[in-house]
Amino acid sequence: MEAKIKTVSAILNAPAPHMVGDGFRVHNFFPKGYKIKMSPFFMLDYNSRIEFSARNAPRGVGVHPHRGFETVTIAYHGAVAHHDSAGNSGVIYPGDVQWMTAGSGILHKEYHEEAFSKKGGAFQMVQLWVNLPAKNKMTTPKYQEVKHSDIARYKLDDEAGMIEVIAGEYNETKGSASTFTPLNLLNARLNKGGKAYFDFPAEYNTGFMIIEGSVKINGTEIAKTDQFVHFKNEGTAIEAEALENSIVLILSGEPINEPIAQYGPFLMNKPEEIQEAINDYNQGKFGYLDE
Repeated sequence: MEAKIKTVSAILNAPAPHMVGDGFRVHNFFPKGYKIKMSPFFMLDYNSRIEFSARNAPRGVGVHPHRGFETVTIAYHGAVAHHDSAGNSGVIYPGDVQWMTAGSGILHKEYHEEAFSKKGGAFQMVQLWVNLPAKNKMTTPKYQEVKHSDIARYKLDDEAGMIEVIAGEYNETKGSASTFTPLNLLNARLNKGGKAYFDFPAEYNTGFMIIEGSVKINGTEIAKTDQFVHFKNEGTAIEAEALENSIVLILSGEPINEPIAQYGPFLMNKPEEIQEAINDYNQGKFGYLDE
């Protein structure tokens, strides 16, 4: 029996950009840009490719708290250095992924890596907020540093390209990042004319972020650089054909059907949990991090 096509709901243009700190010029596709169902993914901030001039003092975002979810940062161009209140630090280079579980609470800051800042150049990133179910919202904070060299890869037939499996799986190739709920996060690096086939459960919320190039979806719809393809919750099969060399970030996950209470960098289930997060932050329970 042939799988039913997962049809396109909409092809969305990038919303007007805004600055996060002075280092990230982002298009917020959701939840503010478009009201689309993408749980367990709560937010997609897309830093479309931009050229930053050389600068001695690195641009970035100062100290800020998080609780109740995970941040996933994927680098395509440029480099970002990060520090947190648990003493963790590192650099995210092109192709790398940083998966930070904020859980019960952490302070964090992110800046352009020093050498990149002094040289300047192309900068392109994605940051996702992945919601945590109620039972895991207060889990101990942790990091998963996924270096590009360590990402699981599935080579497509006919020189079509490569699927990088960050989390979840593709054709039995499993990603190295662990998740709290079932989801797939993939980078499809497709050569011109190459085709890739995907199969996600009908109820999974699914979207494609076109990072580079242009692709034809299911033989009909064309999506181009900086557009987001949102799919309906029906059918399972998707075909993507690269009309030129392309990179597509693929998100698909089982929705978390729980109430959401959000205030700034806190993502909880109830308003009283937001107030508790604010109180804990003000009382220094998230630790300390130098500006």
